[in-house]
Amino acid sequence: MIAQEGERVKVYGIGNPLIDVLAHATDRDIAALELEKGAMTLIDSDRGNSILKYIGDREKQYSCGGSAPNTMITLAALGIETALAGLVGSDELGDIYIKRLQSKQVLSDLEAVPGGDTGSCIVLVTPDYERTMSTRLGVCQEFGPEHVKHERIAAADYFYFTGYMWDTDSQKEAIKAAIATAKKNKTKIAFDVADPFCAERHREDFHDLIENHVDVLLANRDEARLLLDFDDPEKASAELAKRNVVAAVKNCADGSCVTEHNGKTCLIDAFAVEAVDSTGAGDNYAAGFIYGLINGYSLADSGKLASYIAAQIVRQTGAQFDEDTIRNVKQDLEKGKWR
Repeated sequence: MIAQEGERVKVYGIGNPLIDVLAHATDRDIAALELEKGAMTLIDSDRGNSILKYIGDREKQYSCGGSAPNTMITLAALGIETALAGLVGSDELGDIYIKRLQSKQVLSDLEAVPGGDTGSCIVLVTPDYERTMSTRLGVCQEFGPEHVKHERIAAADYFYFTGYMWDTDSQKEAIKAAIATAKKNKTKIAFDVADPFCAERHREDFHDLIENHVDVLLANRDEARLLLDFDDPEKASAELAKRNVVAAVKNCADGSCVTEHNGKTCLIDAFAVEAVDSTGAGDNYAAGFIYGLINGYSLADSGKLASYIAAQIVRQTGAQFDEDTIRNVKQDLEKGKWR
């Protein structure tokens, strides 16, 4: 059941809402738009509007995208009350995003900015199933301290954000304000580094976050390597946990390592599945891990559950579960098949 306005949520996320717009195209379309087939290109709002104008009235599929949104959506699908804060434009895509988010049982604390463009990822699929993506960040990067809903964070069990929120000064200041409220009210703080480029750009700031503010840290092998200058996931999780955090370091098909405050490291095996699309694997690992912590599972079991959730998402296309798959996942959770 979706939390209602004014109600307490267990996990409060701040992130970049990017709506995914999927349409079919030909190789000739890709050439006409001067896009590199199969690549992801960062574009500005004018370029995004011109691509949307080009594809015009073609049939389109819309879905809520973005790293933190993916995590909130999966948590909500698993029955955890969540809310998402961020900025969208006061445009058609922003309206669609908010409605889709609510349909996923996530409480929307999204704000629509007059005249702003909603962040989007335009995905053009050619007959050979190759995906050509054009991403515009839009107005979401203007999220600032004035948009933080402190009362919601104060009442939550966890405040969640990713490294992407460190890419503009306004977003950084917003997260700092949210962290202050979380710490004052004993709301646990979960931080997912989310991207190796974020770790590289903001290494010193991330060290400060981990050392002084974060309770739960999630990173993959490459992100941990860039933070610590060595390439050993087990050693990395142990080293990061010395900062008085619970550290989970993901190592793709080789599983993950989770280390407690006391230095005990749990090696988590990956679930053997036939992967179709790795999109959203890290976001869903985070959802599974936080789900386990909220429900009082041990760190080892939280890691196993996270690994299970990540394995299920890579079996399908896209970063969010379809209704049939999430129904099966929930049944497996109830029966303990993930153990």
